[in-house]
Amino acid sequence: MNTDRRKFFTSIALGVGATAFPNFVEDFENLEPVNSNSRINPDELSNWFKKIKGEHRVVYDGSQPHNTLPITWNWAFLESNNSVGVKDSNITAITVLRHTGIVFAFKSEIWEKFKLGEIVGFNDNQTGKPALRNTVYEPKEGDMPLPPIQGIKDLQARGSLFCVCDLATKVYGSVIAKKMNLNPDDVYAKMVAGILPGVQLVPSGVWALGRVQNNKCAYIFAG
Repeated sequence: MNTDRRKFFTSIALGVGATAFPNFVEDFENLEPVNSNSRINPDELSNWFKKIKGEHRVVYDGSQPHNTLPITWNWAFLESNNSVGVKDSNITAITVLRHTGIVFAFKSEIWEKFKLGEIVGFNDNQTGKPALRNTVYEPKEGDMPLPPIQGIKDLQARGSLFCVCDLATKVYGSVIAKKMNLNPDDVYAKMVAGILPGVQLVPSGVWALGRVQNNKCAYIFAG
């Protein structure tokens, strides 16, 4: 890795670490970056944007787990439009999962393997301890703030879109590798392989936020 790229990666990691990894900041000075190329298929990315539809379009900036709000507000947009007679076919609600919010993009096996709940301080309501599963994909009773709120899988079936930041995934891969004494490229590969069905990997969350607003989606900060 060239010096400029390493400096860039380290600066990103330090910026993320101040709020995302308060217990691991001391590790960042010697953090080993992910060297693998981003696993993004340009055709898949283009086709994902083509799924944006309808007159009523919104994008939620899910930068933190924030008590499930990046998912809850996606559902709320659909429901509130339905309440005034707008059908799901005329609505697109997008959630961009970035920064610490990326954890919602991964399968439960990744949560358990890499202790994502502990890293971002997100607890499982069933146990009161750091979550070892993704509680917002197919939520159980008590996982969401209110019983009617749907999880990612059901929202996808209604036309909602979700994407996850590749840059943050690389930072997480490096931090987890440092914490667990693993190879960062291997951790990154496992994380990407563990992205939930239908969730699109994008170059960065901020990149995606800009592109979806170019597609006439209103911006709302969701945490």
